[in-house]
Amino acid sequence: MPTVSAHVAHTLARHIDTVFGVMGNGNAYFLDALGRETAAGFVAVRHEAAGVVAADAHFRACGRPAAATATYGAGFTNTLTALAEAVQARTPLVLIVGDEPTSGSRPWGVDQIALAAAVGARTYTVGHRDAAATVVIAIEHALTYRLPVVLGIPYDVATREAGPIPDAAGPEAAPQVTPERPPLDAYADAVIEQIVGALSDAERPVLLGGRGAWLAGAGDALDDLAALTGALTTTSALGRGLFSDPSRDLGVAGGFGAPGAMQLAREADVAVIFGAGLNQFTMRFGELFAPGTRVFQVDLAPTATHPHVGGYVRGDAADVAREIARRLRTRGSSPSTWGNGLDLAAARRHPGGQGQGPDGRLDPRTAAARLAELLPADRVVVHDGGHFMGWSNMYWPVASPDRMIMVGTAYQSIGLGFPSIPGAAVASPDAAIVLSTGDGGGLMALSDLETAIRVAGGRGMAVVWNDAQYGAEVLNYGLKGLHPDPMLIPQVDFAAVARGFGAEGVVVETVADLQALASWVARGADDRGFLLLDLRVSAAVVAPFWEEIASR
Repeated sequence: MPTVSAHVAHTLARHIDTVFGVMGNGNAYFLDALGRETAAGFVAVRHEAAGVVAADAHFRACGRPAAATATYGAGFTNTLTALAEAVQARTPLVLIVGDEPTSGSRPWGVDQIALAAAVGARTYTVGHRDAAATVVIAIEHALTYRLPVVLGIPYDVATREAGPIPDAAGPEAAPQVTPERPPLDAYADAVIEQIVGALSDAERPVLLGGRGAWLAGAGDALDDLAALTGALTTTSALGRGLFSDPSRDLGVAGGFGAPGAMQLAREADVAVIFGAGLNQFTMRFGELFAPGTRVFQVDLAPTATHPHVGGYVRGDAADVAREIARRLRTRGSSPSTWGNGLDLAAARRHPGGQGQGPDGRLDPRTAAARLAELLPADRVVVHDGGHFMGWSNMYWPVASPDRMIMVGTAYQSIGLGFPSIPGAAVASPDAAIVLSTGDGGGLMALSDLETAIRVAGGRGMAVVWNDAQYGAEVLNYGLKGLHPDPMLIPQVDFAAVARGFGAEGVVVETVADLQALASWVARGADDRGFLLLDLRVSAAVVAPFWEEIASR
């Protein structure tokens, strides 16, 4: 007779095709049923947080939710930072965990429901008669609210017989998540009319798109609107590649933006933002647009997300962009000509490096620019967090927003880089997966270098920006005179560590050493293994986005 664990496994597998996690006594029977009785894939990771990170990266790379799993107690508490990141990033996923017996907690038990709620995740607990229905409800919650949920299996319920497994109704297998589409009310209609009027009269319009616009499928509508208005375009860091016409594109807005492009953005007289949260980094701490710029925002948040927004529409980015374009055509508006003759390729260009920094180590700008020339064209870039983010975000273009994955930035965490690789690799089975991480975050996540090598194989590589310090702390608190010892890291040979895990590891001290990447690319994915480049970069070269942060 099927058990509760079998009910959970079968029902989950009808709707989600991949589970990432670590086996323990709280989820052992669930994983046994999943592997023996369903077609869902299981990817073993080496730390419980990595299961949540991989499921998070999987969704960001392909738009289909995945699941993570861990045991109860210490296994569950190990997931909390990654779970908090998924909540902050509004990533729908299901975390299946063991939980305390129905008879009461054990001596080492903790209140897992309270802990999940503390980081913003709702818990659904299965019973021995409602397991299948509870799984469906949990998945529906994740998809409807675009949030992670926890699915608890009480320890003494996991092996109880539960009768035939029902053909539970619910989402289709591996559903594609789409944002909600709130109706446009009279207030929204009035603001849309203001936007139409502003764009009709604008001499220097700018359109800014974010990840929300990509999730809404607004790319074509925004391309049309840009052509219709003559607007220059720009994106948030998570919206890179949203606009298709480079002849009018400024690249990334904010601290990752090129100086010339950001100067043009500041000259805008009208800016309309679609599906971007307008955090302090995108808005350059309020300096992205000039005080006289009329700023409008279209998003799904209840209200505008920046004080400089003068008109807000709560609506689907694609719907609103199409409606604006329709009304402009009805008016017979003419496009602005301010982009004519501008060399936007030059405006998007970042300053070159000096080869070596003042301390004699490799200039990270020089390395980043050369890496951009050598990396596989068909790539998904995954990011850890830290000061080094400036280099890859400034110098490495990506084809579309689902090819720049930054797990950790929503919650301002580091150490989630290596476990992002397996999630992206499963979601994008034909692309190269390129990790950008620092030495601090890399050491935190080192156990899942093994997972990255095993899952991504010859399609995977990691760039470790190794400056022997926690760069963000040194560039903030070190400059304020705080004692430096806690901010420093002994020089670690990541290349040797990678070789110990079975990968190809290369120490990079000069630009010439990056020829190893050219050789790796030339061999093809079937004839090579995972590559780790240990970049011994200068600690004295500061990323522009961090200079903005430090100046506040």
